[in-house]
Amino acid sequence: MSEIIDIRVPDIGDYRDVPVIEISVSAGETVALDQTLCVVESDKATMDIPSPRAGRVVEMLIGLNEKVSAGTVIARIEAEGDARPAAPEAPKEAPAPTPAPAPAPAGKTDCDVMVIGGGPGGYSAAFRAADLGQRVILVEREPTLGGVCLNVGCIPSKALLHVAAVTEEAQRLADHGVSFGAPSIDLDKLRAFKGATVRRLTDGLGQMARLRKVEVVRGTARFVGANRIAVETGEGAAREIGFASAIVAAGSSPVALPMLPKDPRVVDSTGALELPFVPKRLLVIGGGIIGLEMATVYSALGARVDVVERLPHILDGVDRDLVEVWTKRNAHRFDRILTGAEVVAAEAGPDGITVTLKDEPDPRTYDLVLQSAGRRPNGDGLGLVEAGVNVERGFVPVDAQMRTNVPHIFAIGDLAGAPMLAHKAVHEGHVAAEVAAGHRAGFDASVIPSVAYTDPEIAWVGLTEAQAAAQGRPVDVARFPWGASGRAIANGADYGLTKLIFDRETQRVVGGAIVGPSAGDMLGEIGLAIEMGADAADIGRTIHPHPTLGETIGMAAEVSLGICTDLPPRRR
Repeated sequence: MSEIIDIRVPDIGDYRDVPVIEISVSAGETVALDQTLCVVESDKATMDIPSPRAGRVVEMLIGLNEKVSAGTVIARIEAEGDARPAAPEAPKEAPAPTPAPAPAPAGKTDCDVMVIGGGPGGYSAAFRAADLGQRVILVEREPTLGGVCLNVGCIPSKALLHVAAVTEEAQRLADHGVSFGAPSIDLDKLRAFKGATVRRLTDGLGQMARLRKVEVVRGTARFVGANRIAVETGEGAAREIGFASAIVAAGSSPVALPMLPKDPRVVDSTGALELPFVPKRLLVIGGGIIGLEMATVYSALGARVDVVERLPHILDGVDRDLVEVWTKRNAHRFDRILTGAEVVAAEAGPDGITVTLKDEPDPRTYDLVLQSAGRRPNGDGLGLVEAGVNVERGFVPVDAQMRTNVPHIFAIGDLAGAPMLAHKAVHEGHVAAEVAAGHRAGFDASVIPSVAYTDPEIAWVGLTEAQAAAQGRPVDVARFPWGASGRAIANGADYGLTKLIFDRETQRVVGGAIVGPSAGDMLGEIGLAIEMGADAADIGRTIHPHPTLGETIGMAAEVSLGICTDLPPRRR
Protein backbone atom coordinates (compact mmCIF):
# COMPACT_ATOMS: atom_id res chain seq x y z
CA MET A 1 0.00 0.00 0.00
CA SER A 2 1.44 3.38 -0.98
CA GLU A 3 1.41 6.60 1.03
CA ILE A 4 2.51 10.18 0.44
CA ILE A 5 5.30 11.14 2.84
CA ASP A 6 7.41 14.24 3.42
CA ILE A 7 11.16 13.76 3.01
CA ARG A 8 13.20 15.93 5.37
CA VAL A 9 16.87 16.80 5.61
CA PRO A 10 18.37 14.42 8.21
CA ASP A 11 20.78 15.52 10.92
CA ILE A 12 23.78 17.27 9.34
CA GLY A 13 25.65 18.18 12.49
CA ASP A 14 25.97 21.79 13.60
CA TYR A 15 25.38 23.28 10.15
CA ARG A 16 22.24 25.32 9.44
CA ASP A 17 21.10 27.11 6.32
CA VAL A 18 23.39 25.22 3.94
CA PRO A 19 22.78 25.75 0.22
CA VAL A 20 21.49 23.12 -2.19
CA ILE A 21 24.10 22.78 -4.94
CA GLU A 22 22.55 19.94 -6.94
CA ILE A 23 19.05 18.48 -7.38
CA SER A 24 19.43 14.88 -8.48
CA VAL A 25 15.81 13.91 -9.24
CA SER A 26 12.63 15.54 -10.48
CA ALA A 27 8.90 15.06 -10.03
CA GLY A 28 7.61 11.86 -11.59
CA GLU A 29 10.85 9.91 -11.28
CA THR A 30 11.05 6.64 -9.39
CA VAL A 31 13.72 6.52 -6.72
CA ALA A 32 15.29 3.63 -4.84
CA LEU A 33 16.00 3.41 -1.14
CA ASP A 34 19.03 5.61 -0.29
CA GLN A 35 19.13 7.15 -3.78
CA THR A 36 20.46 10.74 -3.65
CA LEU A 37 17.71 13.37 -3.90
CA CYS A 38 19.93 16.43 -3.64
CA VAL A 39 23.38 17.56 -2.59
CA VAL A 40 24.12 20.31 -0.05
CA GLU A 41 27.42 22.02 0.62
CA SER A 42 28.88 23.67 3.69
CA ASP A 43 32.21 25.46 3.78
CA LYS A 44 33.84 22.17 4.77
CA ALA A 45 31.89 19.30 3.23
CA THR A 46 29.59 18.21 0.41
CA MET A 47 26.74 15.97 1.61
CA ASP A 48 24.30 13.79 -0.33
CA ILE A 49 20.73 13.76 0.99
CA PRO A 50 19.29 10.29 0.31
CA SER A 51 15.72 9.07 0.12
CA PRO A 52 14.73 7.01 3.19
CA ARG A 53 12.02 5.28 1.12
CA ALA A 54 11.66 3.83 -2.35
CA GLY A 55 8.85 5.20 -4.48
CA ARG A 56 7.79 7.90 -6.93
CA VAL A 57 8.71 11.56 -6.47
CA VAL A 58 5.48 13.54 -6.30
CA GLU A 59 7.05 16.95 -5.80
CA MET A 60 10.47 18.51 -5.19
CA LEU A 61 10.07 21.41 -2.78
CA ILE A 62 13.51 23.00 -3.09
CA GLY A 63 15.49 24.85 -5.74
CA LEU A 64 19.16 25.33 -6.50
CA ASN A 65 21.01 27.57 -4.01
CA GLU A 66 18.06 27.42 -1.61
CA LYS A 67 19.14 27.18 2.05
CA VAL A 68 18.10 24.11 4.08
CA SER A 69 18.69 22.79 7.59
CA ALA A 70 18.01 19.57 9.47
CA GLY A 71 14.25 18.98 9.32
CA THR A 72 13.59 21.03 6.16
CA VAL A 73 11.04 19.28 3.90
CA ILE A 74 12.73 18.83 0.53
CA ALA A 75 10.38 16.47 -1.32
CA ARG A 76 7.15 14.48 -1.20
CA ILE A 77 7.29 10.84 -2.26
CA GLU A 78 4.59 8.26 -2.94
CA ALA A 79 6.34 5.55 -0.95
CA GLU A 80 5.99 1.81 -1.09
CA GLY A 81 7.26 -0.87 1.25
CA ASP A 82 8.83 -0.50 4.64
CA ALA A 83 10.96 2.45 5.60
CA ARG A 84 14.61 2.13 6.42
CA PRO A 85 15.05 2.59 10.16
CA ALA A 86 15.72 6.28 10.56
CA ALA A 87 18.45 7.73 12.69
CA PRO A 88 17.36 10.17 15.39
CA GLU A 89 16.96 13.69 13.99
CA ALA A 90 19.50 15.07 16.45
CA PRO A 91 21.69 12.16 17.50
CA LYS A 92 24.02 14.21 19.65
CA GLU A 93 21.10 15.32 21.81
CA ALA A 94 19.92 11.77 22.44
CA PRO A 95 19.75 10.75 26.12
CA ALA A 96 23.21 9.61 27.12
CA PRO A 97 23.41 6.07 28.51
CA THR A 98 24.91 5.59 31.92
CA PRO A 99 28.64 5.43 31.34
CA ALA A 100 30.32 2.20 32.29
CA PRO A 101 33.36 0.28 31.15
CA ALA A 102 32.58 -1.66 27.98
CA PRO A 103 32.21 -5.35 28.78
CA ALA A 104 35.00 -7.53 27.47
CA PRO A 105 33.81 -9.73 24.61
CA ALA A 106 34.01 -13.46 24.71
CA GLY A 107 37.43 -14.68 23.62
CA LYS A 108 40.80 -12.97 23.51
CA THR A 109 41.14 -9.19 23.44
CA ASP A 110 44.37 -7.54 22.44
CA CYS A 111 43.51 -4.17 23.95
CA ASP A 112 40.97 -2.28 26.01
CA VAL A 113 40.62 0.52 23.44
CA MET A 114 41.35 0.23 19.73
CA VAL A 115 41.54 3.50 17.75
CA ILE A 116 41.29 3.64 13.95
CA GLY A 117 42.95 6.76 12.55
CA GLY A 118 45.93 8.69 13.85
CA GLY A 119 44.79 12.24 13.09
CA PRO A 120 44.18 14.90 15.78
CA GLY A 121 41.01 13.19 16.98
CA GLY A 122 42.46 9.68 16.84
CA TYR A 123 45.80 10.29 18.55
CA SER A 124 44.10 12.51 21.17
CA ALA A 125 41.65 9.69 21.93
CA ALA A 126 44.44 7.11 22.09
CA PHE A 127 46.65 9.21 24.36
CA ARG A 128 43.76 10.16 26.67
CA ALA A 129 42.69 6.52 26.98
CA ALA A 130 46.28 5.51 27.79
CA ASP A 131 46.50 8.26 30.42
CA LEU A 132 43.40 6.69 32.01
CA GLY A 133 45.13 3.34 32.30
CA GLN A 134 43.71 1.60 29.24
CA ARG A 135 45.66 -0.76 26.99
CA VAL A 136 45.53 1.02 23.62
CA ILE A 137 46.25 0.03 20.03
CA LEU A 138 46.21 2.78 17.39
CA VAL A 139 45.85 1.76 13.73
CA GLU A 140 47.10 4.26 11.14
CA ARG A 141 47.45 3.59 7.42
CA GLU A 142 50.03 6.33 6.76
CA PRO A 143 53.73 6.14 7.73
CA THR A 144 53.38 8.88 10.38
CA LEU A 145 50.77 9.92 12.91
CA GLY A 146 48.96 13.22 12.56
CA GLY A 147 46.43 12.46 9.84
CA VAL A 148 45.49 14.92 7.12
CA CYS A 149 45.81 17.89 9.48
CA LEU A 150 49.45 17.50 10.46
CA ASN A 151 50.75 15.86 7.30
CA VAL A 152 48.88 17.36 4.35
CA GLY A 153 46.44 19.91 5.76
CA CYS A 154 46.34 22.38 8.65
CA ILE A 155 50.03 22.45 9.56
CA PRO A 156 51.83 22.50 6.18
CA SER A 157 49.32 25.01 4.86
CA LYS A 158 49.97 27.31 7.85
CA ALA A 159 53.72 27.05 7.25
CA LEU A 160 53.22 28.21 3.67
CA LEU A 161 50.66 30.85 4.65
CA HIS A 162 53.18 32.25 7.13
CA VAL A 163 55.74 32.58 4.34
CA ALA A 164 53.13 34.20 2.09
CA ALA A 165 52.10 36.70 4.78
CA VAL A 166 55.69 37.72 5.58
CA THR A 167 56.52 38.06 1.87
CA GLU A 168 53.60 40.38 1.21
CA GLU A 169 54.14 42.33 4.44
CA ALA A 170 57.74 42.98 3.38
CA GLN A 171 56.49 44.30 0.06
CA ARG A 172 54.03 46.63 1.82
CA LEU A 173 56.81 48.12 3.94
CA ALA A 174 57.98 50.01 0.86
CA ASP A 175 55.13 52.45 1.55
CA HIS A 176 56.70 53.15 4.96
CA GLY A 177 60.23 53.73 3.82
CA VAL A 178 61.75 50.26 3.95
CA SER A 179 62.24 48.56 0.61
CA PHE A 180 63.48 45.09 -0.24
CA GLY A 181 64.32 43.60 -3.59
CA ALA A 182 61.88 41.39 -5.47
CA PRO A 183 61.53 38.04 -3.66
CA SER A 184 63.53 35.12 -5.03
CA ILE A 185 61.58 31.86 -4.66
CA ASP A 186 63.57 28.69 -3.95
CA LEU A 187 60.91 25.97 -4.04
CA ASP A 188 63.27 23.29 -2.74
CA LYS A 189 64.04 25.30 0.40
CA LEU A 190 60.37 26.20 0.81
CA ARG A 191 59.37 22.54 0.59
CA ALA A 192 62.14 21.69 3.09
CA PHE A 193 60.82 24.29 5.56
CA LYS A 194 57.31 22.90 5.23
CA GLY A 195 58.56 19.34 5.61
CA ALA A 196 60.66 20.16 8.67
CA THR A 197 57.65 21.79 10.33
CA VAL A 198 55.55 18.70 9.74
CA ARG A 199 58.32 16.30 10.74
CA ARG A 200 58.92 18.02 14.08
CA LEU A 201 55.30 17.50 15.05
CA THR A 202 54.87 13.97 13.70
CA ASP A 203 58.13 12.83 15.33
CA GLY A 204 56.83 14.26 18.59
CA LEU A 205 53.62 12.28 18.26
CA GLY A 206 55.57 9.07 17.75
CA GLN A 207 57.57 9.75 20.89
CA MET A 208 54.44 10.52 22.93
CA ALA A 209 52.87 7.26 21.74
CA ARG A 210 55.93 5.34 22.94
CA LEU A 211 55.97 7.15 26.29
CA ARG A 212 52.33 6.20 26.83
CA LYS A 213 52.91 2.62 25.66
CA VAL A 214 50.35 3.04 22.87
CA GLU A 215 50.99 0.33 20.27
CA VAL A 216 50.89 1.82 16.77
CA VAL A 217 49.96 -0.63 13.99
CA ARG A 218 50.57 0.49 10.40
CA GLY A 219 47.91 -0.64 7.98
CA THR A 220 44.33 -0.35 6.79
CA ALA A 221 41.66 -1.49 9.25
CA ARG A 222 38.33 -3.12 8.54
CA PHE A 223 35.77 -4.46 11.01
CA VAL A 224 35.14 -8.18 10.81
CA GLY A 225 32.83 -8.33 13.81
CA ALA A 226 31.56 -6.31 16.75
CA ASN A 227 34.81 -6.80 18.68
CA ARG A 228 37.41 -7.52 16.00
CA ILE A 229 39.15 -5.76 13.15
CA ALA A 230 41.45 -7.05 10.44
CA VAL A 231 44.42 -4.86 9.53
CA GLU A 232 46.07 -5.17 6.11
CA THR A 233 49.66 -4.36 6.97
CA GLY A 234 51.11 -4.56 3.44
CA GLU A 235 52.40 -7.18 1.01
CA GLY A 236 49.40 -9.39 1.70
CA ALA A 237 50.04 -9.59 5.44
CA ALA A 238 47.12 -9.22 7.82
CA ARG A 239 46.56 -9.06 11.56
CA GLU A 240 43.37 -9.48 13.54
CA ILE A 241 42.91 -7.39 16.67
CA GLY A 242 40.33 -8.04 19.36
CA PHE A 243 39.13 -5.10 21.44
CA ALA A 244 36.74 -4.22 24.23
CA SER A 245 35.99 -0.73 22.86
CA ALA A 246 36.75 0.95 19.54
CA ILE A 247 37.04 4.62 18.62
CA VAL A 248 36.73 5.25 14.88
CA ALA A 249 38.49 8.41 13.72
CA ALA A 250 38.97 7.69 10.01
CA GLY A 251 38.51 11.26 8.77
CA SER A 252 37.44 12.39 5.31
CA SER A 253 38.68 12.66 1.72
CA PRO A 254 38.54 15.43 -0.92
CA VAL A 255 35.63 15.37 -3.33
CA ALA A 256 36.84 14.52 -6.85
CA LEU A 257 35.03 16.44 -9.58
CA PRO A 258 34.08 14.09 -12.44
CA MET A 259 34.51 16.61 -15.26
CA LEU A 260 38.21 17.12 -14.53
CA PRO A 261 40.81 14.99 -16.35
CA LYS A 262 43.31 12.81 -14.52
CA ASP A 263 46.44 14.88 -15.00
CA PRO A 264 49.28 15.95 -12.70
CA ARG A 265 48.28 19.56 -13.36
CA VAL A 266 44.90 18.92 -11.70
CA VAL A 267 45.42 18.70 -7.95
CA ASP A 268 43.50 18.61 -4.69
CA SER A 269 44.72 20.40 -1.55
CA THR A 270 47.27 17.64 -0.87
CA GLY A 271 48.76 18.03 -4.33
CA ALA A 272 48.77 21.82 -4.07
CA LEU A 273 50.71 21.64 -0.79
CA GLU A 274 53.45 19.67 -2.54
CA LEU A 275 54.29 22.87 -4.48
CA PRO A 276 54.94 21.07 -7.79
CA PHE A 277 55.74 24.42 -9.46
CA VAL A 278 54.59 28.03 -9.43
CA PRO A 279 52.00 28.37 -12.20
CA LYS A 280 51.53 31.56 -14.16
CA ARG A 281 47.77 30.99 -14.09
CA LEU A 282 45.95 29.05 -11.38
CA LEU A 283 42.27 28.12 -11.34
CA VAL A 284 40.73 27.39 -7.94
CA ILE A 285 37.43 25.51 -8.13
CA GLY A 286 35.61 26.19 -4.87
CA GLY A 287 35.52 29.48 -2.97
CA GLY A 288 35.62 28.00 0.53
CA ILE A 289 38.34 28.14 3.15
CA ILE A 290 40.69 25.56 1.63
CA GLY A 291 40.57 27.01 -1.86
CA LEU A 292 41.15 30.58 -0.74
CA GLU A 293 44.01 29.61 1.57
CA MET A 294 45.79 27.89 -1.31
CA ALA A 295 45.02 30.86 -3.57
CA THR A 296 46.73 33.09 -0.98
CA VAL A 297 49.88 30.95 -1.01
CA TYR A 298 50.22 30.66 -4.78
CA SER A 299 49.42 34.32 -5.32
CA ALA A 300 52.21 35.33 -2.94
CA LEU A 301 54.56 33.09 -4.93
CA GLY A 302 53.65 34.90 -8.14
CA ALA A 303 50.64 33.15 -9.67
CA ARG A 304 47.63 34.94 -11.10
CA VAL A 305 44.46 33.36 -9.75
CA ASP A 306 40.87 32.82 -10.90
CA VAL A 307 38.26 31.42 -8.50
CA VAL A 308 35.08 29.66 -9.60
CA GLU A 309 32.35 29.13 -7.00
CA ARG A 310 28.93 27.81 -7.96
CA LEU A 311 27.20 29.27 -4.91
CA PRO A 312 26.11 32.93 -4.91
CA HIS A 313 29.01 33.93 -2.63
CA ILE A 314 32.52 32.88 -1.71
CA LEU A 315 32.98 31.85 1.93
CA ASP A 316 29.32 30.92 2.20
CA GLY A 317 28.22 30.93 5.82
CA VAL A 318 30.38 33.93 6.74
CA ASP A 319 28.60 37.28 7.23
CA ARG A 320 28.91 39.49 4.16
CA ASP A 321 30.38 42.51 5.97
CA LEU A 322 33.44 40.43 6.86
CA VAL A 323 33.75 38.99 3.36
CA GLU A 324 33.53 42.49 1.85
CA VAL A 325 36.53 43.60 3.93
CA TRP A 326 38.43 40.50 2.83
CA THR A 327 37.51 40.94 -0.84
CA LYS A 328 38.70 44.55 -0.95
CA ARG A 329 41.96 43.60 0.72
CA ASN A 330 42.53 40.79 -1.80
CA ALA A 331 41.57 42.62 -4.98
CA HIS A 332 45.20 42.51 -6.16
CA ARG A 333 45.33 38.74 -5.85
CA PHE A 334 42.66 37.64 -8.31
CA ASP A 335 42.00 38.21 -11.97
CA ARG A 336 38.45 36.94 -11.55
CA ILE A 337 36.21 35.69 -8.73
CA LEU A 338 33.21 34.09 -10.42
CA THR A 339 30.24 33.22 -8.19
CA GLY A 340 27.17 31.39 -9.38
CA ALA A 341 29.51 29.79 -11.92
CA GLU A 342 30.16 26.16 -12.75
CA VAL A 343 32.86 24.19 -14.55
CA VAL A 344 31.21 21.97 -17.16
CA ALA A 345 34.24 20.62 -19.04
CA ALA A 346 38.00 20.45 -18.83
CA GLU A 347 40.62 19.03 -21.17
CA ALA A 348 44.34 18.42 -20.72
CA GLY A 349 46.60 19.69 -23.48
CA PRO A 350 50.25 20.54 -24.05
CA ASP A 351 49.70 24.15 -22.97
CA GLY A 352 47.73 23.37 -19.83
CA ILE A 353 44.23 22.49 -18.67
CA THR A 354 41.55 24.14 -20.81
CA VAL A 355 38.41 24.78 -18.78
CA THR A 356 34.91 25.64 -19.97
CA LEU A 357 32.40 27.34 -17.68
CA LYS A 358 28.63 27.12 -17.95
CA ASP A 359 27.16 30.03 -19.94
CA GLU A 360 30.64 31.26 -20.89
CA PRO A 361 31.48 30.57 -24.54
CA ASP A 362 35.25 31.05 -24.44
CA PRO A 363 37.29 28.44 -22.55
CA ARG A 364 40.43 29.45 -20.65
CA THR A 365 43.69 27.57 -20.19
CA TYR A 366 45.46 27.24 -16.84
CA ASP A 367 48.85 25.88 -15.82
CA LEU A 368 47.40 24.38 -12.63
CA VAL A 369 43.85 23.60 -11.49
CA LEU A 370 43.00 23.12 -7.81
CA GLN A 371 39.77 21.31 -7.03
CA SER A 372 38.58 22.24 -3.54
CA ALA A 373 34.87 21.48 -3.67
CA GLY A 374 34.57 19.99 -0.19
CA ARG A 375 35.25 16.70 1.55
CA ARG A 376 33.37 13.43 2.11
CA PRO A 377 33.55 11.31 5.28
CA ASN A 378 35.35 7.96 5.09
CA GLY A 379 32.73 5.88 6.91
CA ASP A 380 31.75 3.62 4.02
CA GLY A 381 35.03 1.75 3.59
CA LEU A 382 35.59 0.46 7.11
CA GLY A 383 33.27 -2.56 7.25
CA LEU A 384 31.29 -0.91 10.05
CA VAL A 385 28.16 -2.77 8.92
CA GLU A 386 29.93 -6.00 9.96
CA ALA A 387 29.98 -4.63 13.50
CA GLY A 388 26.32 -3.57 13.32
CA VAL A 389 27.12 0.16 13.19
CA ASN A 390 24.77 2.47 11.29
CA VAL A 391 26.43 4.51 8.53
CA GLU A 392 24.62 7.30 6.67
CA ARG A 393 26.29 8.69 3.52
CA GLY A 394 29.67 8.03 5.10
CA PHE A 395 28.76 9.72 8.38
CA VAL A 396 28.26 7.73 11.58
CA PRO A 397 25.45 8.97 13.87
CA VAL A 398 26.53 9.29 17.51
CA ASP A 399 25.07 10.45 20.80
CA ALA A 400 26.49 13.02 23.22
CA GLN A 401 29.01 10.48 24.49
CA MET A 402 30.20 9.82 20.92
CA ARG A 403 28.72 6.30 21.06
CA THR A 404 27.30 4.78 17.89
CA ASN A 405 24.24 2.55 17.97
CA VAL A 406 26.67 -0.19 19.10
CA PRO A 407 27.51 1.13 22.60
CA HIS A 408 31.16 0.02 22.78
CA ILE A 409 32.01 1.51 19.36
CA PHE A 410 32.52 5.28 19.18
CA ALA A 411 32.95 7.64 16.22
CA ILE A 412 34.60 11.04 16.30
CA GLY A 413 35.83 13.83 14.03
CA ASP A 414 34.74 14.14 10.42
CA LEU A 415 32.84 10.82 10.60
CA ALA A 416 30.63 12.17 13.40
CA GLY A 417 29.32 15.07 11.33
CA ALA A 418 30.04 18.67 10.47
CA PRO A 419 31.89 20.85 11.03
CA MET A 420 34.93 18.93 9.80
CA LEU A 421 37.49 20.62 12.02
CA ALA A 422 40.50 19.25 13.87
CA HIS A 423 39.78 21.09 17.10
CA LYS A 424 36.29 19.60 17.24
CA ALA A 425 37.74 16.12 16.67
CA VAL A 426 40.22 16.52 19.55
CA HIS A 427 37.48 17.34 22.04
CA GLU A 428 35.31 14.49 20.76
CA GLY A 429 38.29 12.14 21.08
CA HIS A 430 38.76 13.05 24.72
CA VAL A 431 35.07 12.43 25.41
CA ALA A 432 35.08 9.03 23.67
CA ALA A 433 38.23 7.92 25.52
CA GLU A 434 36.86 8.96 28.90
CA VAL A 435 33.53 7.21 28.34
CA ALA A 436 35.29 4.07 27.09
CA ALA A 437 37.34 4.09 30.28
CA GLY A 438 34.22 4.26 32.44
CA HIS A 439 34.19 7.97 33.20
CA ARG A 440 31.21 10.30 32.95
CA ALA A 441 31.73 12.65 30.00
CA GLY A 442 29.82 14.21 27.12
CA PHE A 443 30.38 16.52 24.17
CA ASP A 444 28.42 19.61 25.16
CA ALA A 445 30.24 22.48 23.44
CA SER A 446 27.89 25.41 22.86
CA VAL A 447 29.90 26.69 19.91
CA ILE A 448 32.74 25.57 17.64
CA PRO A 449 34.99 28.29 16.19
CA SER A 450 35.97 28.54 12.52
CA VAL A 451 38.92 30.35 10.96
CA ALA A 452 39.97 31.08 7.40
CA TYR A 453 43.76 31.50 7.64
CA THR A 454 43.96 33.77 4.61
CA ASP A 455 45.48 37.26 4.49
CA PRO A 456 43.71 38.79 6.29
CA GLU A 457 42.27 36.07 8.48
CA ILE A 458 38.52 35.74 9.05
CA ALA A 459 37.40 34.10 12.29
CA TRP A 460 33.88 33.55 13.59
CA VAL A 461 32.12 31.66 16.36
CA GLY A 462 28.54 31.14 17.44
CA LEU A 463 25.54 32.76 15.76
CA THR A 464 26.09 34.87 12.65
CA GLU A 465 23.91 37.82 11.68
CA ALA A 466 22.61 35.88 8.69
CA GLN A 467 21.64 32.92 10.87
CA ALA A 468 19.89 35.19 13.34
CA ALA A 469 17.88 36.78 10.53
CA ALA A 470 16.96 33.38 9.08
CA GLN A 471 15.81 32.18 12.50
CA GLY A 472 13.86 35.38 13.18
CA ARG A 473 15.87 35.81 16.37
CA PRO A 474 16.16 39.40 17.63
CA VAL A 475 19.80 40.35 18.20
CA ASP A 476 21.86 43.49 18.70
CA VAL A 477 25.12 43.85 16.77
CA ALA A 478 28.08 45.92 17.95
CA ARG A 479 30.92 46.68 15.54
CA PHE A 480 34.30 48.20 16.27
CA PRO A 481 36.22 49.31 13.16
CA TRP A 482 39.97 48.87 13.42
CA GLY A 483 40.41 52.33 11.92
CA ALA A 484 39.93 53.49 15.52
CA SER A 485 42.53 51.10 16.95
CA GLY A 486 45.98 52.57 17.54
CA ARG A 487 47.66 49.17 17.25
CA ALA A 488 45.86 48.35 14.01
CA ILE A 489 46.82 51.69 12.47
CA ALA A 490 50.45 51.21 13.54
CA ASN A 491 50.43 47.72 12.02
CA GLY A 492 48.86 48.81 8.74
CA ALA A 493 45.69 46.86 9.57
CA ASP A 494 43.19 49.70 9.92
CA TYR A 495 40.86 47.92 7.47
CA GLY A 496 39.95 45.25 10.08
CA LEU A 497 36.70 44.80 11.95
CA THR A 498 35.53 43.18 15.18
CA LYS A 499 31.86 42.57 15.89
CA LEU A 500 29.86 40.98 18.66
CA ILE A 501 26.29 39.69 18.46
CA PHE A 502 24.06 39.82 21.57
CA ASP A 503 20.70 38.22 22.25
CA ARG A 504 18.29 41.16 22.53
CA GLU A 505 16.33 39.67 25.43
CA THR A 506 19.13 38.32 27.64
CA GLN A 507 21.91 40.66 26.38
CA ARG A 508 24.29 37.69 26.48
CA VAL A 509 26.83 37.37 23.69
CA VAL A 510 25.78 34.64 21.24
CA GLY A 511 28.21 35.21 18.39
CA GLY A 512 31.18 37.16 17.20
CA ALA A 513 33.56 37.59 14.29
CA ILE A 514 36.85 39.25 13.43
CA VAL A 515 38.54 40.04 10.13
CA GLY A 516 42.17 41.13 10.25
CA PRO A 517 45.64 39.85 11.16
CA SER A 518 45.66 37.22 13.94
CA ALA A 519 41.86 37.05 13.99
CA GLY A 520 41.99 33.34 14.78
CA ASP A 521 44.33 33.89 17.72
CA MET A 522 41.87 36.33 19.30
CA LEU A 523 38.65 34.42 18.69
CA GLY A 524 39.01 32.22 21.77
CA GLU A 525 37.96 35.08 24.04
CA ILE A 526 34.63 35.38 22.26
CA GLY A 527 34.11 31.61 22.35
CA LEU A 528 34.79 31.55 26.09
CA ALA A 529 32.42 34.47 26.61
CA ILE A 530 29.63 32.58 24.83
CA GLU A 531 30.30 29.38 26.80
CA MET A 532 30.28 31.33 30.10
CA GLY A 533 27.10 33.23 29.26
CA ALA A 534 28.86 36.61 29.41
CA ASP A 535 27.10 39.85 28.56
CA ALA A 536 28.51 43.10 27.18
CA ALA A 537 29.42 44.42 30.64
CA ASP A 538 31.41 41.26 31.46
CA ILE A 539 33.50 41.74 28.32
CA GLY A 540 33.64 45.52 28.16
CA ARG A 541 34.61 46.01 31.81
CA THR A 542 37.34 43.39 31.60
CA ILE A 543 40.54 45.41 31.22
CA HIS A 544 42.27 44.48 27.98
CA PRO A 545 45.95 45.33 27.43
CA HIS A 546 46.63 48.44 25.35
CA PRO A 547 47.59 48.87 22.58
CA THR A 548 46.60 45.48 21.19
CA LEU A 549 44.35 44.13 18.48
CA GLY A 550 42.65 42.01 21.15
CA GLU A 551 41.27 45.09 22.90
CA THR A 552 38.96 45.61 19.91
CA ILE A 553 36.82 42.85 21.44
CA GLY A 554 36.43 44.87 24.64
CA MET A 555 35.77 48.01 22.59
CA ALA A 556 33.04 46.26 20.59
CA ALA A 557 31.40 45.38 23.90
CA GLU A 558 31.71 49.02 24.97
CA VAL A 559 29.96 49.99 21.72
CA SER A 560 27.09 47.73 22.75
CA LEU A 561 26.95 49.37 26.18
CA GLY A 562 27.10 52.86 24.68
CA ILE A 563 30.25 53.76 26.63
CA CYS A 564 32.95 53.53 23.95
CA THR A 565 35.11 56.67 24.01
CA ASP A 566 37.26 55.57 21.06
CA LEU A 567 34.48 56.31 18.55
CA PRO A 568 32.31 59.38 17.93
CA PRO A 569 29.37 59.67 20.35
CA ARG A 570 26.07 58.09 19.44
CA ARG A 571 23.48 60.39 17.96
CA ARG A 572 20.82 61.21 20.51
